[in-house]
Amino acid sequence: MERRQDGTSPSGGEVEVTALADGARGDLFDPACPTRELLDRLGTKWTSMAVKVLAEAAPQEVRFAELRRRMPGVSQKMLSTTLQGLVKDGLALRRVEPTVPPRVHYSLTPLGLSLEEPLAALRAWAEEHMAEIDRANERAATERGMAEL
Repeated sequence: MERRQDGTSPSGGEVEVTALADGARGDLFDPACPTRELLDRLGTKWTSMAVKVLAEAAPQEVRFAELRRRMPGVSQKMLSTTLQGLVKDGLALRRVEPTVPPRVHYSLTPLGLSLEEPLAALRAWAEEHMAEIDRANERAATERGMAEL
């Protein structure tokens, strides 16, 4: 099927998203590329924090309640959604103990462990440059304020 550069078909239909073949690389600039959706999931602060906590515990498991305690500010729903995404993507494993209430444990897969290094580099960059980013935001806010006068 012919596609326009924006990923739509000439008939105006929906963008078709297909999985990439094994070993194939995505094209971030192609609207139909599943890499975009993956980067949306991996690029969240909660994913970065969850991977960090699980990587620090590896190869041990971490209970859901412990993850939540170690990630201040995350809601139960957001943590659950984040962990479901990690499991779905094959980055984490979930194990449930059949107790009342059930005890849910998580650990990283080898693929998930391989994600820790690039996320750690991104976290380190953010921590190192946060003051510069804050100053740029303050300048932009000041400039916007002056423009409104």
